[in-house]
Amino acid sequence: MKEQKNRAREKRHSKFRDYADIKKTQEDKPKNMTAAAKKMLALLWEKKLKMTLVVVISIISTVLSIIGPVYIGDIIDGITDLIKVKLNGQPLDLSAIGQVLLTILAIYTASSVASFLQHFTMAGLNRDLIFKMRRLLNRKLSELPLKYFDSHTKGDILSRVTNDIDNIQNTFQNNLIQIITSVVSVTGVFVIMLCISPIMTLISVVVLPFGLLLALALLRISRRYFRENWRTMGDLNGHIEEMYTGHRIVKVFGHTKRAVEEFKQINQELCDVDRKAQFYSGVLQPIITFTSNIGYILICIFGGIFVARGKLSIGDMTVFFVYSKLFMQPIVDMSNIANHLQSSLASAERVFEVLEQESEPADCTENHLSEDRHKSVELAGVDFSYAAEKTLIQNLSLKVEAGQLVALVGPTGAGKTTIVNLLMRFYDVDGGVIRIDGTDIRTVPRNELRHVFGMVLQDTWLFEGTVKENIAYGREGASMEEIVAAAEAARADPFIRMLPDGYDTVLEEDAANISQGQQQLLTIARAILADPDILILDEATSSVDTRTELLIQNAMKELMADRTSFVIAHRLSTIRKADAILVMDEGSIVETGTHDELIAKGGFYKELYDAQFAGATI
Repeated sequence: MKEQKNRAREKRHSKFRDYADIKKTQEDKPKNMTAAAKKMLALLWEKKLKMTLVVVISIISTVLSIIGPVYIGDIIDGITDLIKVKLNGQPLDLSAIGQVLLTILAIYTASSVASFLQHFTMAGLNRDLIFKMRRLLNRKLSELPLKYFDSHTKGDILSRVTNDIDNIQNTFQNNLIQIITSVVSVTGVFVIMLCISPIMTLISVVVLPFGLLLALALLRISRRYFRENWRTMGDLNGHIEEMYTGHRIVKVFGHTKRAVEEFKQINQELCDVDRKAQFYSGVLQPIITFTSNIGYILICIFGGIFVARGKLSIGDMTVFFVYSKLFMQPIVDMSNIANHLQSSLASAERVFEVLEQESEPADCTENHLSEDRHKSVELAGVDFSYAAEKTLIQNLSLKVEAGQLVALVGPTGAGKTTIVNLLMRFYDVDGGVIRIDGTDIRTVPRNELRHVFGMVLQDTWLFEGTVKENIAYGREGASMEEIVAAAEAARADPFIRMLPDGYDTVLEEDAANISQGQQQLLTIARAILADPDILILDEATSSVDTRTELLIQNAMKELMADRTSFVIAHRLSTIRKADAILVMDEGSIVETGTHDELIAKGGFYKELYDAQFAGATI
């Protein structure tokens, strides 16, 4: 039994090692956090007035706080003098000590007020910074090409928008002021220590470089682990998003256990990386504290010798010891916040990775499409590939006259949906040109181009809102009468009126409270309401029953009348009356003609048709 457990444990570990190796191969060279820090400072400097105010107030607050101990030495020396006077039988004069105490009270009160103003101003600066980062990130996501979203999981993108931004916000809110005050405090205290005793200052800092060198080495190690930590967090969010979005498919195919195991593997990697990052960053504070304690011991030994020899007064010795603590404390604090700072820079780096992605090429406003509803479409010598090493479409030419119904058929991966993506300019062609009414679509603004098209896809998309709002998404400002007319044309009106609140029924997330076929009917109603010049139907009736499909086909027939239309279909019975059928295979058009012509040819189309209706084998 024990040997079986050990073998099972080793098997799990080997799976994890394989997974970790795959992840490592996906990682590029280590990223530059220094560059991320410079970019964050550049964003901060855009609010230079507030930033300058924070720095100035920080300097004032810190200088006031480090001046206070100077007067403590005066009090100690004054008390020492009073003791001597008392021993000599002379009357005591406490007025001088009282004045010093009032001065200390005023200094620390002013320092507290400055500290309050400092934190208040910093809160506003941090809010402005995070607001701008979120706005820039949101704008960038709207400008990125479709290929970016195809190559990144939604969970990873969401992790950058939420987790990474929140991490930056928390770090800057809690630690930026501490960084400023620590730098000012160390500088000011060091100057005062030099004024009191240069020799004692040298003794107190002689061991500090050794601790700092070791700390810098540890920082370089922890930096890499913090970046891996946030990268793995994005992977974990991506996995969770995929598994919960497709939980029905996971259960249907019995992959629940596998999904849990994958989660455990990613979670274990996250745990290991986080533990290493926290370990290496957590060692910093003990090292600096140990170094500072050695400095205190040296100060006590040599300070006692100097006092005994009369080179320092007791008050100066006390003040110097206080300042040595003040000198070391900011360094200890900096080592304590180093892990937060590095974690924040790792998050900032991930955010800037998105902001620095190449946006879609700028819109060209050289030409505009005509307002004529009868539009022709032409593809001339089009080349395209999703990956540079594999060409999908090569030298594709196609001419669709205005008002024609063109069907695209072919096996999966033939390039049918790719043509739709190219027409809508979700991707740009690598070679050749696409024209609408003779105008190169790359010379037309994207919004104007996409406004010409209406799409009904196999994958429905409905947002959380009322049925009425989802249909009205097709055209801004549509009246209720127009919405109902579009639903009637799509044969969706009967089932809508049977819903609890009719057109005001709120659809749940992913429209889970209506069937897949009903979701498809709503998207068709949306397309009908949009009343586009060119219609694209990508397996639009794939999720409805045969009877509803016939009803929808009649509605589509009315909608497509005298309108240029593209239909992507696997059910070949639905495209018999198309003006032209383009048979695609491996990115090329292998056959063209009407249904009857292609059947008579006895080629690839006939093989596809027979496979569906005659039981033939391709």
